[in-house]
Amino acid sequence: MSNLPLIDPEAINNLRSLGSDDDDSFLREIVTLFLEDTPKRFEELRVSHAAGDTVKYARAAHSVKGSASNLGAMRVRAVAEKLEYAAKQSGLAGLESLQADLEREFAEAQVELRKLLA
Repeated sequence: MSNLPLIDPEAINNLRSLGSDDDDSFLREIVTLFLEDTPKRFEELRVSHAAGDTVKYARAAHSVKGSASNLGAMRVRAVAEKLEYAAKQSGLAGLESLQADLEREFAEAQVELRKLLA
């Protein structure tokens, strides 16, 4: 994942352009929602993995992938995409390491995204 940018500046600029000209309130709102919602999706991943529910697991990974993509969190998106694909193709066995990668990538993205809120 390291060849991908952590946060795509073009995506951030696009979100900025959707807001009003005088502030970053729209961008700040989207970043805040992502930072608050993503840990909930991680919990869904953990619970559905433990329950062996491939459909819910893939749906949670898809949700993370989509929101990360919208925000330009490229590494988070890439790992979530791998999780979604792997769950759909092969089931849930052996995804723990990749799931841990997803949480690490999110932690790194979180640091950068919080700078936008400061």
